[in-house]
Amino acid sequence: MRLFRTIQLAFKSLLLHKLRSGLTMLGIVFGVFSVIAMLAIGEGASQQAQQQVLSLGATNIIIRSVKPPDDPAASQSSSGGRGGSVQRYGLTRADYKILEETIPNLTGSGLVPVRELNLEARRLGQVTSSRIVGCTADYLEMNHLAIAAGRFISDRDNFDMANTAVLAYGTAMSLFPIDNPIGQSIQIKGRAYRVVGVTQERTASAAVGGSLSGQDFNKDIYIPLSTLQSLLNSGDVFSRILPGSFSAESVIYNQITLQVSSIDVVERTAEVVRETLERTHDKKNDYDVVVPLELLRQAEQLRNIFNIVLGSVAGISLLVGGIGIMNIMLATVTERTREIGIRRALGARQRDIVNQFITETIALSGTGGLIGMAMGLSTPYVFAGGKWILKEFILDSSAAGSEMGKMFLGMEPVIAVWSLPVAFGFSVVTGLVFGVYPARAAAKLDPIEALRHT
Repeated sequence: MRLFRTIQLAFKSLLLHKLRSGLTMLGIVFGVFSVIAMLAIGEGASQQAQQQVLSLGATNIIIRSVKPPDDPAASQSSSGGRGGSVQRYGLTRADYKILEETIPNLTGSGLVPVRELNLEARRLGQVTSSRIVGCTADYLEMNHLAIAAGRFISDRDNFDMANTAVLAYGTAMSLFPIDNPIGQSIQIKGRAYRVVGVTQERTASAAVGGSLSGQDFNKDIYIPLSTLQSLLNSGDVFSRILPGSFSAESVIYNQITLQVSSIDVVERTAEVVRETLERTHDKKNDYDVVVPLELLRQAEQLRNIFNIVLGSVAGISLLVGGIGIMNIMLATVTERTREIGIRRALGARQRDIVNQFITETIALSGTGGLIGMAMGLSTPYVFAGGKWILKEFILDSSAAGSEMGKMFLGMEPVIAVWSLPVAFGFSVVTGLVFGVYPARAAAKLDPIEALRHT
């Protein structure tokens, strides 16, 4: 009963000066809001990064061909005496064979080779620039793609070097805006390919650090790997043709993805892969080994650092709010000196005065904490509105389409449930800590002098 009465008196005292109490409370309100909002943005960015890494497969090891700096030793003179050269680099069939024979713990899809080219695809009057992906049947599962209609590239297609193609969702919409693409033909570099399938729409992936560039799977065309290699071997595709000479690049595989049996053996297997390729490539630095599991752990560590930094920055707002509370409560002690003297004369103990003033500061900071929590829960909606304003009125198409723009516009804040009680608890503790000194100052007033105060 006494506690209830103390709380009642605390709120009554605060309501006597509504505007002052409200303004003092704003420091705590925005402090709690900023803590929850910043942690939500950090959590959203972290989850986006982790999801991006997980989409690569936690049990996968990705080996990418990397173009080395221009090196005369890496180029071979072309036939025909035209004075040009072909730069050969990256992963080869020999690499694929030795990895298949020597790497233990392979499971599922095993090794999945990929060759990529950027070419135009045509269908009647429709033309689109696409990434042509030469792959095997295992590419679908390895990259978490789904078929919307028809089927994917089969092992039989690769064995027969069939002129079949599977269109990604965006490519299908560009070439066949009205018609059903299944069974129809498209033209790639003068060859006709029969469409046998269409993949479902998939969100474009952002770049993963400096390890992998972003990919838009909706603009792909998938054809059998053997078919694409036959197209390359025909001499129809060069990277560049110059008057009197030509320059070209020769890459057998752009990427080979290994799938191992367990997360426990990923890093050990990656070391074996690195050691194997070091011997076969003689330190040419024309490949890169990416381990999604390592990237995932780095993303988790970055999340922890991000949360600490953002939480610390937001915590400064709470500190400022606490200083504001102390300032107002000290002023309140001066205003209520006569009231304190009367209460002491009527028998109130120093402890009662301390409890009264501390209860008022906790009521002030606690109410601000609750309002701040309510505002913090609105962070996803506020962020969505801010993204819409940026996209519609501020960012141009090039900025919105950049890797940074895609990452920001594709991110969704995620409220960290643990941040709600933590932020509220900090607001109450802030009020308690910064209310102790004014409360003790009020309790130590001499009753006689307090009664003389006017």
